[in-house]
Amino acid sequence: MARKQEVLNDVVIKFAGDSGDGMQLTGTQFTNNTALLGIDLSTFPDFPAEIRAPQGTIPGVSGFQLRFSSDRVFTPGDACDVLVAMNAAALKTNLTALKKGGKIIVNTDGFDGKNLRLANYPEGENPLENGSLENYDVIKMDVTKMTREALKDFTMGMKEKDRAKNMFVLGFLYWMYNRDMENTISFLKEKFGKKPDIFDSNVKVLQAGYNYGDTTETFTTTYRVEKAKMQAGSYRSVMGNQAAALGLIAASQKSGLPLFLGTYPITPASDILHELSKYKNFGVRTFQAEDEIAAIASSIGAAYGGSLGVTTSSGPGIALKGEAMGLAVMLEIPLVIVNIQRGGPSTGLPTKTEQSDLMQAYYGRNGECPMPIVSASTPADCFDAVYEAVRIAVQHMTPVMFLSDGYIANGAEPWRYPTSDQLAPIPVKFKTELGHGEEKYLPYLRDEKLARPWAVPGTPGLEHRIGGLEKQNITGNVNYEPENHQLMVKIRQEKIDKIADYIPEQKLDSGPDKGKILVLGWGSTYGAIKSAVAEMQGKGHAISHAHLRYVRPFPKNLGDIIKNFDKVLIPEINNGQLIRIIRDQYLVDAKGYNKIMGVPITKTELVIKLEEMINS
Repeated sequence: MARKQEVLNDVVIKFAGDSGDGMQLTGTQFTNNTALLGIDLSTFPDFPAEIRAPQGTIPGVSGFQLRFSSDRVFTPGDACDVLVAMNAAALKTNLTALKKGGKIIVNTDGFDGKNLRLANYPEGENPLENGSLENYDVIKMDVTKMTREALKDFTMGMKEKDRAKNMFVLGFLYWMYNRDMENTISFLKEKFGKKPDIFDSNVKVLQAGYNYGDTTETFTTTYRVEKAKMQAGSYRSVMGNQAAALGLIAASQKSGLPLFLGTYPITPASDILHELSKYKNFGVRTFQAEDEIAAIASSIGAAYGGSLGVTTSSGPGIALKGEAMGLAVMLEIPLVIVNIQRGGPSTGLPTKTEQSDLMQAYYGRNGECPMPIVSASTPADCFDAVYEAVRIAVQHMTPVMFLSDGYIANGAEPWRYPTSDQLAPIPVKFKTELGHGEEKYLPYLRDEKLARPWAVPGTPGLEHRIGGLEKQNITGNVNYEPENHQLMVKIRQEKIDKIADYIPEQKLDSGPDKGKILVLGWGSTYGAIKSAVAEMQGKGHAISHAHLRYVRPFPKNLGDIIKNFDKVLIPEINNGQLIRIIRDQYLVDAKGYNKIMGVPITKTELVIKLEEMINS
């Protein structure tokens, strides 16, 4: 049967279903398939708020949004072209995000009376039958029935057969978008190779979904998105937590320091532990401690012993680590504290994203306890940002807070990964003997960076006192004198401030050096800001974008950049945190755009805000 093939430039698909429907796996496989074709992409996994919400209910809906394009993309899209809805709750939750005229692929088995009641539709109302979807292109498929039919010869229980229905949808989408299925078959072989029944059933259903599209006369059009025009190089699809783990390994190799991760599992940081545990061949040691305090304490011990000490967590866990972070600041030893932010306070929104911990990173410890802060902007940027966090930690002898968030951690994008020779070295020098004229080891005798020496315990003649009590300047002895405490507080702050001399100056991401509005951002707002500013620039507006990697200390020229603009807009996924610091340090009347809903800021929202500012 002859079919028409249509070339598309940009597609946004949202996979949505019950948390047991495998939507995250489906989205990830379609993402990997897309990346292999050299098509640019951006993803947003949207996990359910409840770990064990009742099946079929709205709180239990799991989503995965993927945008892929032949042009460069920086966000997973504001609105969807295609919605895959495995049940009534998935449709109800996500319909408002679908463009008018968009496609809805529904599993009709998920719209029976029980599922409609669980999704809180009025009795007797079925959106597939009442005309409420007439503005959309609805593709109805009884995925459950066809999955069972494909597996009729398999001696498996019905529950086990139904678990493969996400493969049917994936196969159908591979057909719709002219894709090869081999990468997913290889994935299934690797995952279920030792369980032939599970492997064979998944492949069978995947092929059945593809064949359904290929043989059903209802479908007259397939689609294709061309390869994106991207910088030459070797690419892979990478999620933020994966990139952070690889960045830590690369920094370990380039510094010559064995990597030790002491951690306690917490959403959304746990995947860094899972990823690093795979790389024992690189000398990586991972330790899952009994609690957050033990986790950071073990990492401090590793750093004291000459390793690259790392601990990972999210906001509630970072709060528990607070006293130990103060100990690391007092000891002035290198430590990387990875904070994958989520909604708070307390347990808050464990599966939802938020930039809620900047103030905590700045001030969330007792006493005067300054610490550098490095922030990642995209999933791939986690590699470079955490690599830089390690460099600062070991070369300036200080704990460093690395900030990411759930949106970055679980999102994916193509990553042009570097070769080893492209990575800047991270030279580390341990003190191994007394210096010229030094009769006794002086652990707080500082260099031009104000960094103290790093002496590995057990080195003859370099014994020294550690602990949380205030140290005497230079000698490191315990000292309670008021003048000494003030001096040491000032020195520790000066050391952090001095890091600004060793980081790059701030650059504009886009736009003129002077203009009407500067949009200043940090973290995961990068894609939305970049896209919104580009649209406004296309309309002729003098708007520029600067995005911060170094959040403490700021680059030395940031104040000069800010002064070149009439207005400053700071979008954040919080109630206004960076804006308070910017107002305090630069005395500028910056304006905020704040969204605290557990989801990213969209390009459209920022365009509307910028138009308001232009016209005011």
